[in-house]
Amino acid sequence: MQGEQITFTLSETDTETWNTLLESYPDLPCNTLTLQSPRFRLTVEGSPIHFEVDIPSDYNGPKASQDMSKDLSLMVSVRGDQISRYDQERWQQIMAECASQLSDSEYPLYELISVYLLPRLHEEVCSNLVLPEQASEKSQASGRPTSLRYHALLTSHHLISPTKRRNLQNWSSQLSITGFAKVGYPGIIYCEGDKTQVEEFVANIKAMQWLALRVRFVEPIPGLETLQNIEIRRRWVEFEKVGELMEEMRRIGRESYVVEMGIGSAGNAVSR
Repeated sequence: MQGEQITFTLSETDTETWNTLLESYPDLPCNTLTLQSPRFRLTVEGSPIHFEVDIPSDYNGPKASQDMSKDLSLMVSVRGDQISRYDQERWQQIMAECASQLSDSEYPLYELISVYLLPRLHEEVCSNLVLPEQASEKSQASGRPTSLRYHALLTSHHLISPTKRRNLQNWSSQLSITGFAKVGYPGIIYCEGDKTQVEEFVANIKAMQWLALRVRFVEPIPGLETLQNIEIRRRWVEFEKVGELMEEMRRIGRESYVVEMGIGSAGNAVSR
């Protein structure tokens, strides 16, 4: 993606070897080169935060007995020249939460970086660009966000597919969407964000194959929301029980929307 850069932090010879391999892939077999264990830095233009990746020479991929979160945290670390301890701890927590969702992945390190961390970093960079200093001061003074916020609710017979769940996580990061997915039976998706982002997010969902998918609504969020209220929203999360969904909607003041859909009542049925 534009603005991303990978820089090997190895000796000059080893860096040249790895660059040759990447430029020639897949034409040049790995066994034709003597490879040092890779160690590199990932940066996103405009962000003070970057990731240091150090893959052990004896690493052969994830094992069923390993703690995925611990395994990945040993290889990926958060760095930055001028980041606070709070930001570093926040990103470490983000990595742990993301890694916990990769227990069934064949390429956990790749997915952690490409599906979760880098899109999330782009999201934060874009957020800072969308609200420059003057716009932020004006918005905070009026207590209003700078753009019209929409929300959407979708239901389906079920939501189980790991691919669909990863797509939702990826799209939510790319489009700066907040919300959640209730997995299992039934499948329920709720999201909030700017109008164009929400509409694109819903269009992406509809483009996948679903059983009994229903778009319950895509509409402006009524009333005025302060920036503070928007900022306390969680990013993308998953729930397994309807009760957890109801608790989250209650927390953000949206309970009535799911109750009106028949969710969370009458045996948690998804019907009108």
